[in-house]
Amino acid sequence: QGRPAMKIGLVRETKTDERRVALTSAGVETLVDDGHTVLVQSGAGEGSFITDGDYAGAGAQLVEEAGQVWAQAELIVKVKEPQPDEFDLLAPGTILFTYLHLAAYPEVADVLRRREITSIAYETVRLADGTLPLLAPMSEVAGRMSVQLGARFLESYEGGRGILLAGVPGVPPGRVVIIGAGSAGCNAVQIAVGMGAEVAVFDLNPAPLRHLDQVYHGRITTGIANPVAVRDAVAKANVVIGAALIPGARAPRVLTAEDVRAMKPGSVVLDLAIDRGGGFETSRETTHTNPTFVVDDVVHYAVGNIPGAVPRTSTYALTNSTLPYLRLIAGRGLDEAMERRPELKPGLNTYRGQVVNEAVRAALAS
Repeated sequence: QGRPAMKIGLVRETKTDERRVALTSAGVETLVDDGHTVLVQSGAGEGSFITDGDYAGAGAQLVEEAGQVWAQAELIVKVKEPQPDEFDLLAPGTILFTYLHLAAYPEVADVLRRREITSIAYETVRLADGTLPLLAPMSEVAGRMSVQLGARFLESYEGGRGILLAGVPGVPPGRVVIIGAGSAGCNAVQIAVGMGAEVAVFDLNPAPLRHLDQVYHGRITTGIANPVAVRDAVAKANVVIGAALIPGARAPRVLTAEDVRAMKPGSVVLDLAIDRGGGFETSRETTHTNPTFVVDDVVHYAVGNIPGAVPRTSTYALTNSTLPYLRLIAGRGLDEAMERRPELKPGLNTYRGQVVNEAVRAALAS
């Protein structure tokens, strides 16, 4: 038999323009069927078109204020890292299961340490083969969205060069350069190819490049991501998507200010790594309300929660991936959950006042 039933809390996200929620009503129903109590802050699912009635029908207990959820729940499940207005609500000993990206948000790491929060970060849960099962669904969304966003901001009324990515007969298509062939990068390739763009993808590891080459049969070009090759490709590009990742650490710098300066006026760069500190020297985090800014005549898109623009899709995709782990942690306790699913061990970021993930600790110390 497992542990006693747990109180699980689901709160409304407070990060700017964040409309995702960490659990669907079906996810709540599964946890209630497991014998747990699920406290849901009223309105938590509105941004994803999941109503209070949906949650109540699934067996959740609706609570009006976020503070009540934080105070009563033993395990809080979220989408984004705690925001400053939530810092005072963090109760010592609480288990927090969410995206954290502490390397990019050191002030959150400080609060989690001081409050002695046991935090598990979706983005550092890592399987033996190096894949990131809880980051993958949002990387898929961000990668696919990045190309449609690039196409949109290439339009002249959005500040772009006025190029149709697909081209038309007699006029060549736009050029898309994707830096990083992980989950986000591969999904960006898929959409860019589907739209008819000319596509080049770079990575330090030849293995994913080999795979992409086999999938697309010469429809794309691939390259090892050395600065000279990347700089040359970027100078000719209309859209550049930065999707490089080091789990738990700050994003690697893939474009310098000089690289951006050498780009064509009206080109678009999209920094998918902005929530990990940013992959472009010229990046600063933006919001869905004000998503772009211009540096050296190049349009920059650097929204820190890209999947938040399609919250319903993202909420369902996220729950599909997180729910099995959430059930295990709630039903068996964290220690046994980590024994049964070893990929949860690198997911543990803070514990008893310490940062315990080595990559995160190293990034925060640098």
